[in-house]
Amino acid sequence: MKKKVLVITSSLRPGSNSDKLAEAFARGAAEAGNEVETVSLKGKELRFCIGCLSCQKTRKCVLADDAPAIVEKMHAADAIAFATPIYYYELCGQLKTLLDRANPLYGSDYRFRDIYLLTTAADDDPHTPERALGGLGGWIECFEKARLAGSLFAGGVDKAGDIAGHEALEAAYEMGKRC
Repeated sequence: MKKKVLVITSSLRPGSNSDKLAEAFARGAAEAGNEVETVSLKGKELRFCIGCLSCQKTRKCVLADDAPAIVEKMHAADAIAFATPIYYYELCGQLKTLLDRANPLYGSDYRFRDIYLLTTAADDDPHTPERALGGLGGWIECFEKARLAGSLFAGGVDKAGDIAGHEALEAAYEMGKRC
């Protein structure tokens, strides 16, 4: 069954390792016959949520920036893959800001069921992504029809391009094929 897959990359660094992981996932999902769209947060204006909760009544954010268009894409997707570098053992700030701004989705008739997390870090300890998984897990818990369908960590990648030849690229491709 063909799915609508949204891949959101959150690194602001050109040629980033997490972007490469996202590209491998997207390629696998597309080759499996899914409709795939990738959105990069690079160059996007994402203001912080102001906590007004107007979106709970109107399903629209009062802030005029790039977040509402991305959130609408999230609403319409069957599966969402978030790609992020790990900064200080957490999701990068721009991804966390987007998740906060996705508050209009709460209580809506969103389509997504499967959520994926693709992470990269200079640190190669297997426990490195645990807090990032916890942060995304808290967001997923607010959406009772959604679940963490998979996560992948590529450690030991620091400079842009370090991920070339990393086994995580093939794993991301395979995960995308199965999404």
